[in-house]
Amino acid sequence: MDVTAVLLLLLVGSIATFFAGNKLASKIAFLFSLGAFGLSLYLLSLLNNGQNISYFGNWISNPNIALALKADGLSMAMVLLTTGLTSLITLSSFDTNFSNTKNLYSLVLFMSFAMTGTFLASDGLLYYIFWELALIPIYFIALVWGNGDLEERKKAVVKFFIYTLGGSLFMLVAFAYLYSKAGSFLIDDLYKLDLSSTEQFWIFLAFFLAYAIKIPIIPFHTWQAKVYQKAPTVGTMLLSGVMLKMGLYSIIRWQLPIAPNAAKEYMPVLIGLSIAGVIYGSIVALRQKDLKKLLAYSSLAHVGLIAAGCYTLTLDGLSGAVSQMIAHGFVIVGLFFAAEIISRRFETYDITEMGGIRAQAPQFTSMFMLLVLASVALPGTFNFVGEFTVLYSLSQANIWFAVLGGSTIILGAYYMLKMFQNVMLGETNSKIFTDLTTTEVITFVAIIAFLFFFGLYPKPIVDLVSPSLKEILTSINN
Repeated sequence: MDVTAVLLLLLVGSIATFFAGNKLASKIAFLFSLGAFGLSLYLLSLLNNGQNISYFGNWISNPNIALALKADGLSMAMVLLTTGLTSLITLSSFDTNFSNTKNLYSLVLFMSFAMTGTFLASDGLLYYIFWELALIPIYFIALVWGNGDLEERKKAVVKFFIYTLGGSLFMLVAFAYLYSKAGSFLIDDLYKLDLSSTEQFWIFLAFFLAYAIKIPIIPFHTWQAKVYQKAPTVGTMLLSGVMLKMGLYSIIRWQLPIAPNAAKEYMPVLIGLSIAGVIYGSIVALRQKDLKKLLAYSSLAHVGLIAAGCYTLTLDGLSGAVSQMIAHGFVIVGLFFAAEIISRRFETYDITEMGGIRAQAPQFTSMFMLLVLASVALPGTFNFVGEFTVLYSLSQANIWFAVLGGSTIILGAYYMLKMFQNVMLGETNSKIFTDLTTTEVITFVAIIAFLFFFGLYPKPIVDLVSPSLKEILTSINN
C-alpha cells in the first residue's frame, strides 16, 4: 500500500459527503475522517517495520514536475495529527446546527486532504499546489458559516486570504529560481544545491514570508485574531490545530535545509522575532474579554515559542518544536471546543457574561480545567515535554532567549487561570448550563487522554520524528 491511499480516502470522503445530503453529511464526514486516521496508523506500522512509504509518478515533463509523495517519521507524525484532529473536530460539531451541512463537511474533508498532501509532498511544485489548495476551503468555511456581522467577517477573511496568498507567491518565485538551478523540483535535488550566500538569503526570505504569515510570527500576525474570532469553531479548530502547523513543519522540511547558511547567520533575529510573539501574544491575551480572541492570542504566544525552537538549529530545538506542535494542536482544539460549548449554552463569547458554570456542570468544569492546566504546561502533560525541550534548546543558544521565552509559562498561567476563574466560578449564572452530552464527553476524553498519556510517555513520538530530524540537521550542517 502506498501513501496515496490516505489522500484518496479523504478526497473520496469529501465528494461522498457532498452527495450524502445535509442530514447524513456530518456522520459520513466523521466516518471517512476516522477511516483516514485508521489508515494513517496502518501506514505508521508499515513505516516502523522498515517499509518505504512513498509514491512517485511522472506528471509533467516540461517543466519537470513529479507526483512525488513520501512519508518519513516527521511527515507521518503530521499526517496523524491532521487525520486525528479532523476526526475529533468533525465529531465535536455534531451538536452544532449549520445550514448546508453537506457543503461545510465536504470542505472540511477537502481541507484535510490538502493539508495532508502538504505534509507528504516531496516535489516543490506539488507541495505548493497542496499548500494553496488548503486555503480555498477555509476561506469559504469562515466566510459562509462564520460568526457576527457579515461585512466585518468579509473584511477579516479577505485580509487573511490576501495575506496568505501574497506570502505564498514569494515562495513560488523561490521555487521557480531553485528549479532554474536544479532542473527539478524534487526535494532531494534542492537539498543538494550549492547556493551562494546572497542566493540563500533571498530564498530564505521568500520562504520566511510565506511561513511567517501562515504561523503567524510578528509582525505578520494581524489577520489572526479576527479570523479566529469570526470563523465558525470548526474553522478555528482547523486553522489553529493543523493549518498553522503547515508553516512550522515547512520551516523544518524546506526552509532550513535549502538555505542553511542564511538560517545560521540570522538565527538571533529569527529567534528574537519568534520570542517577541510570545511576549506580545501573552500581554494582549491578558486584556481580552472575548473568549475566542483570548485563545487566539494564547495560540500566537505558543506558536512563537515553537518557531523559536525550530530556528535554534539543534536536535533538542527541532524535537521539542515538533512535540509542541502536536501537543498544541490537541490542546487548542480542546480549548476552542470548550468555548464552543459555552457559546451553545450561553449564546455568547463575552467573558463578562459568563460565570457560575462550575455549580451547574461539574463534568465540563473538570474537563476544562485539565485543558487549562495542559495549556500552561503542567508537568505530566505533553505540552510540558515540548515547552521544556524548546526552552532547554534556547538556553543553549542564549540564556536570555530561554528567560524571555519562558515568560509564556508565567504569563500564560496567569491569564488562563484568570480566564477560568471568570468563566467557570463565581455565583450561579441566571442562564441554565446543562452538563456534557455523550459526544462532548468522548471528544474531551480523547483529547485529554492523548495529552496526559504522551506527557507521561513521550518516547514513541520522539523516537518517530528523531531520525528525520537528524537527517535534516546533517543536511543543514554539511
